[in-house]
Order: sequence, then structure tokens, then C-alpha cells
Amino acid sequence: MGNGDARVRGLAARAGGWSARHRWAAVGIWVLFVVLAMGLGSAAGRVDVNESEQLKGETATAARIVEDAGIEEPAGESVLVQAKGEGPKATDPAFRSAVAAVVTAVEKTGQVTDVTSPYESDTISKDGRSALIQFDMRGDPQTAGERVEPVLEAVADVQKENGSLRIEEIGGASMMKTFDDAFGDDFKKAEYSAVPVALGILLIAFGALVAALLPVALAITAIVATMGLMGLVSHLQPMSDTANSVMLLVGLAVGVDYCLFYLRREREERAAGLDAQTALRIAAATSGRAIVVSGVTVCVAMAGMLFTGIAEFEAMGLASLMVVAVAMVGSVTVLPALLSLLGERVEKGRLPFLRRRRSGAGNDSRFWSAVLKRVLARPVLSVVVAAGALLAVAAPALGMKTENLTLDQEFGDSLPIVQTYNRVNEAFPGGSEPAEVVVKADDINAPEVKAALADFRAQAVASGASRGPVEIKLHDQQNLAFVYVPLVGGSDQDAAGASLEKLRDEVRPATLGKVDGIEAPITGQVAGNKDFNDQLVGSVVPVFAFVVVFAFVLMLLSFRSLTVAVTSIVLNLLSVGAAYGILVAVFQHGWGASLVGAEGVGAIITWLPLFLFVILFGLSMDYHVFVVSRIREARARGLETRDAIRHGVVTTAGVVTSAAVIMVAVFAIFGTLSMQSMKQMGVGLAAAVLIDATVIRGVLLPAVMSLLGERNWYFPTWLRRLPDLTHDEAPEALAPTPRAKDDEGEKVPV
Repeated sequence: MGNGDARVRGLAARAGGWSARHRWAAVGIWVLFVVLAMGLGSAAGRVDVNESEQLKGETATAARIVEDAGIEEPAGESVLVQAKGEGPKATDPAFRSAVAAVVTAVEKTGQVTDVTSPYESDTISKDGRSALIQFDMRGDPQTAGERVEPVLEAVADVQKENGSLRIEEIGGASMMKTFDDAFGDDFKKAEYSAVPVALGILLIAFGALVAALLPVALAITAIVATMGLMGLVSHLQPMSDTANSVMLLVGLAVGVDYCLFYLRREREERAAGLDAQTALRIAAATSGRAIVVSGVTVCVAMAGMLFTGIAEFEAMGLASLMVVAVAMVGSVTVLPALLSLLGERVEKGRLPFLRRRRSGAGNDSRFWSAVLKRVLARPVLSVVVAAGALLAVAAPALGMKTENLTLDQEFGDSLPIVQTYNRVNEAFPGGSEPAEVVVKADDINAPEVKAALADFRAQAVASGASRGPVEIKLHDQQNLAFVYVPLVGGSDQDAAGASLEKLRDEVRPATLGKVDGIEAPITGQVAGNKDFNDQLVGSVVPVFAFVVVFAFVLMLLSFRSLTVAVTSIVLNLLSVGAAYGILVAVFQHGWGASLVGAEGVGAIITWLPLFLFVILFGLSMDYHVFVVSRIREARARGLETRDAIRHGVVTTAGVVTSAAVIMVAVFAIFGTLSMQSMKQMGVGLAAAVLIDATVIRGVLLPAVMSLLGERNWYFPTWLRRLPDLTHDEAPEALAPTPRAKDDEGEKVPV
């Protein structure tokens, strides 16, 4: 390859040089950007995804019809009255008295409307031992959880007076309140503890408070700016709380990583004897370039979520893309300016017990030197053992079962309301999550429409899709009818799904479908899950193809090597596959599930595999680009490929390890949450990053590159017309030191 062009070119080098020369201007522009973004975003307000935008298909059609009609469905609640042991039946006076007491108590709160006795609605179980009192919460259904407390207290008071009966409330509002109380603080603690954990690890990595604070400060300012940008962008692409949480995770991870890469390289060059300005220019030309390549690759991966057609995924993808782009820009602009301003003061606040680490800031890692010595001595064996182990770990993923977790799968028995949910489903299969048919007609009271509704009600039960009771609510002014159909199967997703298909494919065409001008989309929890799954499955291929193809092209242009581009993709896919295997083994098969509190889940939540693929494929490029850039840099200075591999891997081992430890620690925090979906996400991300930073980058990458030798730099003639994005790496043009030592202590040309 040779030394090539000695001039330093490229965005990162030029940006770093300008920022170092105009440091106050660079810092001022960054602060102004963050303040303006946050201010404008707050002024504009954030538009969140609504139900009609969530999905396509029948669920979206039903939501659109209801929205266009101006109807706001209230938050529905139910009170289960159930005999304990040999307690009274629904026909007994004591049972009737308890039902009447509940009806009176909830009405007195003034927070409810349309209270219906089970003796009026026929919501009494077949064995006569359970009954449901149903009512709606007044006011905005989105905030019903904030007003349900008096109703819950009223029901609890009736329970105290009826020891022979079980009297429990469940519904949208009560579940909202229970989950907010139980897990709202849980999420906040996880998000708030991520920053102190990252700061603690950085303190150990750098041994100085100022150096440790810089990456955290830049990550936080990038997150703050992105929150403002999300408000502005939400008027074009609605956002969500989930997108905000994902943005915080990704922003902290990449923001800290990018600064870590930059700062460690600058310290390394200074430890080698270069002056501060030269060290900073080298960091800009090398680590800065790696940050730009990595950042663009991560942005491309996140953009893959825009191809799902699911509003929630699109919001997460766009929010993640923005925070990565902001963190990348900050790392190559304001960070060099701050380092130039601070100079030696970046070492302020040193920890006495870590004082010895300063002299070793740029030294090789002894552990990874020992590992690499053995890997390069037996590269074939290393590839066989490491790849074989990862394939074995990934093997369980072949039997992955995905589904939307039910309440008991998501929370186990940790909450009393989960037990209530199970009791309601046992006594009234599907009653807690009925299918909802939204019937729109030119005249909802026309005789043929009323006859079709009655026929649908009868056929829903006769077909075996429901055991009833099927409830119909008319909205005469809007010419709409809501038909609520408890599905046979209850909380069993497969059985309930089969009942839904029977309603959609058999009952509806034979009844409502025979009346001209009627729209009757079927929605509800089970229907929403099915529509979500169908759309997600349909988006897998385009998302995978987009991410893999564009990542390949970016690696090809950034390293001018077909071999490096191919091996990058293969190694990343292997890392993702291993993460999938761990998820399936722990959460689906239950191997070691007790260690993470995941007993009895039995499935992977539907959205996680695609989400993990996009996130992991993007984040794993951080390490890969950083390590391969260092290898290519050493090769460009004249080292043989084998020596360049040794130099690149060993000199980056410290920063990669520190970055990986931070990511694993942050993701592991989410693995401690009570919600299984968040636990699965945290465990999957933490496991994948750990595997990626150790087995992939420390063993497989150097072993594969060692076997390939000079073929690592193979670039066909017919591809040489492609743009050349490799010219940011030219530290020899910046540092006039004539010679340096390689890893074996021999003099090599620089």
C-alpha cells in the first residue's frame, strides 16, 4: 500500500484543525446549537404517535374511523366479584348484595359513568361463581390512570366487608396506574444511574476527573440537543416515549464511545512525546476519521427502521439516527476545541490510587498482547474454535419463537393485578381483551344493518370464536356501532388468534359483509398484535437488506478493500446471531433464567429481533471501524500486515475494552428491570457488545486477517473508480518523529 498522499485531507481532520484554531468559536457554536435546539423544540412541542398512525391494516382503519367520527373511547374498567372456595354463587343474596355495594361505591366517587350490573349485561360465568361489573372512567382516557385511585379505594372498602368473596378491579386505567407506580420509578432509576455508572468507569479508564467528565458532558449535551430536535421533527414524523428512551440509551453509548476513542488517541500521542497540538491533529486525522465512518454507518443502520412502516419503529430509528449524528458532529468539532483549551489541565482531578495509569496511557495491553500472541501463532485453530463457539451459541436462535408477551409473561406474579387478569381470563375467556368491531354505515339504525349486527352477534358465538356475551354499543349521531367480542382462547395468544381469524374470515363476511356500504374492521389487543406481527414480518427482508448493503458499501469506500468490507459484514452477523442465541436460550428455553429473573417467559417479544439487529449492527461497527482503521493506519506506514494487525489490535484494546465495559454496564441496568421486554433488550444488547468486543475483535478479527494476509487489501481494478474516503489517516504528515517502536520493540518507519 505504501504511504500514499502525505497531505491530510477529509472532513474529520479539517474540522478538528479548524476547531483547535478557533476553539472559543467552536465551543460557542456548539453551546448555541444545543440551546437553540432545546428552546425551539420546547416551543414547538412534541407530537406523539397516535393509534391511527401506529399500523396499517384493520387496526389502523378502525382507529381512523373512530378518530374521524370524533369519538374518544373511554378507559373501560371491570370489577371481578368471585366466590372464594365454597362461597356464595351469583344467585345468592350475599353475592347480589356485594355487587350492589360495588355499584353504589364506584358511582359515589363521581369518576365513573355507564356502570352496568352483571345481572343486566349477563356477565356471569358459566359456573355461576364469578361476575363482572363494568363501567367507564370519565375524562381523557390517556390520563385516566391519574384519576382511578378513588375508585380503587372504593372497591377495596367493599372487599373488606365481604371476606367470602374476591372483589378486584382491572382495566385500562387501573393497569396504567399500577404499572406507573411499580415501574415508573424503575425506569427513571435505570436512566439516571446510567450516567454515574459511565462516569465511574471513565474515571477508572482515565484516572482523572476532567478527562472522565468530557465524554459524559458531550454525550449529555448531544442528548439534550436531540430531545429538542425530536420536538421539531415530530411535526413531520411523530415521536414517542419509547423513542425517547432508546435515544437516551444510544446517545449515551455512542457519545461516550466517540469521545473515548478521540481522547485516548490524543493522550496516547502525548504520552509518546509529541506536543499537545501535534497530538491533537493526529487524533483528529485518525480517531476523528474512525468516528465519522462509524457514525455514518450507525446512522445507516438506524435508518433501516424507517423501512418497517411501523410508526413506533420509525420514531425510534429517526431519534437514534439524530442522536448519533449529533454526537458524531460534536466529537469531531467541539471536543478538539475543548482539548485545545484545556491542554494539560485535562489531567486535573487525578485519582491518587490510579496515578500509575498516566504513564501507560498509550502503552499496549498486556492481557491482549498475550492473547494476540497465541491467536496469531495459530490463526486457523483460533478461527475454528472462536467461530465454532459463536455458532454453537447462536444455534438456539434457529428455534426462536416470537410473540407479544401477555401480562403474566411480562410481569410474572410480581403484581396482584396480574393474578386478577388471569382469574378474569379463566372465568371469562377473552373478556379482559375482547375483539372490537367498529361498524360504520350510512345509517346505523337501518333495518338491514340492525339485522346484520344481530346476526353477527349470534354467529360469533355459534362459530366457536366466542362464548359471549357479545356487547353492542351504538353511536347514532356518528352512525357507528362498537361490537365487543370476548375471544375463545383468552390469554393464549395462538388460540385467541385463531378465534380472531374465524371472526375476520368467516363470521364477518357471512353477516356484516352482506350489507352494502358497511365498513367493519376488527381491532382490539389480539387484532393489534396480529397486525403488528404481520407488518413486522413483512419488513424484515427490506430492513436487513438495506442495513447490510449500505454498511457494506460504506466499509468498501472507507477502507478501499473488498475483503475488509466482506469480513466486516460476516463478523457483525455472527455477533448478532450469538446475541439471538443467548436470548432464546435464556428467555425461551429458560437456561439460566433464574440468574436474570426470567423464569417462565417462554418467548421473545416480537419487536426485539429486528430492533436488536439494527441497533447491534450499528453499534458493533464502532469497535470494528476503530480497530481496522488502526490496522490500516499501521499498514499505510509500512508495517507488514501481520505486524500491523498486532499493532492495531493491541494499541486499541484498552479503549475498546473501556468502551465495551461502559456499554455493557449501561445495557445491563435495563436487564435488571422487572418488565421482561426491557430485560430481554438489556440482556441482548449487553451480551452482544461483550461478545463483539472480546471474541470478535480480540480473536476472530485478527485471526481472519492474519490468514488473509495481503489479501486483506484486495480492491479490484473495476472498483477503483469509486470515491476514495481513506485520506484522513496520515499522522506521518503531522508528527515529524522519524522512527517509532512496534509491538516487538523493533524500529519501524513512520
